[in-house]
Amino acid sequence: MSTSEQVTLVDGDDRPLGTMEKLQAHVEGRLHRAFSVFVFDRAGRLLLQRRSAAKYHSGGLWSNTCCGHPRPGEPVTDAASRRLFEEMGFRTALHPLFRFVYRAELDSAMVEHELDHVLVGTFEESPSPEPTEVDAWKWMEFELLREAVAREPQAFTAWLRILLSDPVHAQALAEASAMR
Repeated sequence: MSTSEQVTLVDGDDRPLGTMEKLQAHVEGRLHRAFSVFVFDRAGRLLLQRRSAAKYHSGGLWSNTCCGHPRPGEPVTDAASRRLFEEMGFRTALHPLFRFVYRAELDSAMVEHELDHVLVGTFEESPSPEPTEVDAWKWMEFELLREAVAREPQAFTAWLRILLSDPVHAQALAEASAMR
């Protein structure tokens, strides 16, 4: 992780309050803007990634297709498209679905406190992930994912567990998977 990478600090309504170095924001638990990408195939399966073990937090855990932070001044959809290509090696149209705020204590004394924009897209091929970002990937039916997270939560990232445990957000994602 670059020590000069900046995140945008926001209030609960996503109004910018300034910027901070990314690692510092995660150590201090400051609310900042983020995004989570969920890419489905036409059968409604979600493309999951297992984060590289070398990641500065949540390494080796399964997560949604892609996550990240917009650079200061960068539109969320542009940032999500950029990171999807950087992490998973493909491009697809992404559409905003909802946003939510969460806070989670992570490994390495990190705190995720994010206003997370959730975007969805469709893809039918095999990704070409960047090995420094992604250790593995797989397609999984959405309902089977929910069951797996309930059965073995420690194998999944905090934000994915939080999203899937909220009935409203889980339903919105289930509907998005069915509309592919």
